[in-house]
Amino acid sequence: MEVAVLDIKGKETGRKVDLSDSVFGIEPNDHAVYLDVKQYLANQRQGTHKAKERAEITGSTRKLKKQKGTGTARAGSIKSPVFRGGGRIFGPRPRNYGFKLNKNLKRLARKSALSIKANDKAITIVEDFSFDTPKTKNFIEVLKAIGIQEKKSLIVLGESNKNVYLSSRNLKGSEVVSVSELSTYKILNANSIVFMEGSLEGLESNLS
Repeated sequence: MEVAVLDIKGKETGRKVDLSDSVFGIEPNDHAVYLDVKQYLANQRQGTHKAKERAEITGSTRKLKKQKGTGTARAGSIKSPVFRGGGRIFGPRPRNYGFKLNKNLKRLARKSALSIKANDKAITIVEDFSFDTPKTKNFIEVLKAIGIQEKKSLIVLGESNKNVYLSSRNLKGSEVVSVSELSTYKILNANSIVFMEGSLEGLESNLS
């Protein structure tokens, strides 16, 4: 699959890159994508939720009423979950929601997500660029030139570039990541994906 390389003004440079079919042209595996996205979202959860159970409630432990003869159920403590102000039954406890996935499945999920975007014509290749100083205005001009300023976009760098990253940080609808930070969730969450030309070699070597 050949894609034209654009410059930062949105014009074709005359060069084309051949996107590997083994990365951008596979039959997507929906279940692998589901598991990888589920793991990503699970890892975002803090898991710090906590409710007090009856053993943690402050209150008297005296028996409320005699055992028999009242015509109602037995009651041994004001901290019982059946009373207002009592402990909660099976309340949430702090836990880690993360789970393990093997590397081959995660690799398959990312290739599936990239293939979906390639099939949707949502992938753009731009020649490598940088900024002398971090400036959001310069980054917006690049997005406008490429024609994705109104879309939720993901820009993939070959290696970390502080000035480009800082220039994009104030924009809600755009995110800059390096190849090593690319995830299935981020790929699918973007409407348009922009790869810097220098990022493709590292990406294909990581996933092939």
